[in-house]
Amino acid sequence: MNTSWITYAKLLEKELNSIELNSSPKELYDPIKYILNLGGKRIRPALCLMSAELFGGDIKEALYGAISIEVFHNFTLVHDDIMDEAPMRRGQATVHEKWNRDIAILSGDVMFVKAYEFLAKLDQKHLPAALKLFNQTAIQVCEGQQMDMNFETTKAVTLSEYIKMIELKTAVLLACSLKLGALIANASEQDASLIYQFGRNLGIAFQIQDDLLDAYGDPDKFGKRVGGDIISHKKTYLLLTALEKANNQQKLDLNLSLSASFTEEQKVTKTLAIYNELNIPELTKAAMQSYFNEAMESLNKISAEKELKKPLSDIAEMLMSRVK
Repeated sequence: MNTSWITYAKLLEKELNSIELNSSPKELYDPIKYILNLGGKRIRPALCLMSAELFGGDIKEALYGAISIEVFHNFTLVHDDIMDEAPMRRGQATVHEKWNRDIAILSGDVMFVKAYEFLAKLDQKHLPAALKLFNQTAIQVCEGQQMDMNFETTKAVTLSEYIKMIELKTAVLLACSLKLGALIANASEQDASLIYQFGRNLGIAFQIQDDLLDAYGDPDKFGKRVGGDIISHKKTYLLLTALEKANNQQKLDLNLSLSASFTEEQKVTKTLAIYNELNIPELTKAAMQSYFNEAMESLNKISAEKELKKPLSDIAEMLMSRVK
């Protein structure tokens, strides 16, 4: 009987709250407790458990892998927020804002070590493959973050370069979560590869969807202002597609719409008008759907009963349900 991801998320919440952290120095450990208790959907670690369950694995052992994934993910958030100089995370002050930059760096470093501490609790027969996957993913996430930072000062970024960046920065950790669960459950090499591709393509589709929602989403529903990426001149799937499809005059108009001489509201209004003219919302939805379809194709190829794969199919549909 498959357990829903919400049930797993609750189990993970309980485990995260019970993590023992040294009480001293409190300036080092309090920020870790703080970020881990800020919430979040816990989707990545839940996927690890769901994957282990799909292949008949030991959920108790998989829990160590899932916690490792979640602690690592939150470590990346702490350091990303420092680099982005972000004041808020999940509606609360970021760690470096609440304490300071140096404390946030050190606390993040401890979280990185803690992630390996949980991973090391896996059965010895699973540990070499798990470590190889985890190490590869950790490096890729850093590569993706560096690419994202490089894009801020790179004038010409191609769509393929952007897809590579979001694959590394966002999608590979989703894929790693699923493959880790498969490895713990002794899934075949083919099935482990297929579930990795399911996560990779789902992650890319999710990030493209995020770009779309930033420009066209309901701010009340999604908790952020419309056009934030436009205002900050961030390179997104929409902007890069527009620059690729635009004629010379439209490119000129697009660059002009992002000019500092306009108010933030004018920038958003003018840019969206050009996006609409170039059919960018529909092109973006089509790209999102294409990656989603690839994800589902990989899931369908996995050698397990369709009914057993339904929870993963359902969570994929849920993640994509923000845009219809």
